[in-house]
Amino acid sequence: MSSVQRDNATETQELFNALAEPTRRSIIELLATKGQLSVTDICDNFDVSPPAISQHLKVLRKANFVRVEKRAQQRIYQINRRAMSELEDWVQKMTKRYDARYDALDKLLEAEKKKLAKGGEKK
Repeated sequence: MSSVQRDNATETQELFNALAEPTRRSIIELLATKGQLSVTDICDNFDVSPPAISQHLKVLRKANFVRVEKRAQQRIYQINRRAMSELEDWVQKMTKRYDARYDALDKLLEAEKKKLAKGGEKK
């Protein structure tokens, strides 16, 4: 595995680790729905302590899932579209791989059905 592939694999793993926790997924969904939000606005949507939300945001930042911009005394969060695109690319790649496997299985099953049909005709 090349260093570029290893870096991509590590980035993908960090994205999935970040999404493994339901509250973080909810934060991503909130940002996807409402756009840019301050930490306070994000906290207002959860029955979790602000320090806990800050920890979740830290994990999401580390995975590059969200971007933060400092505006005066506020930190404004938004989704990192590049990370979303990387995740989407990975899902599409996996879908293509599995589609190819299912197509091969379909062909094999069709060939077996034909063999069985021919075997039944001979008797």
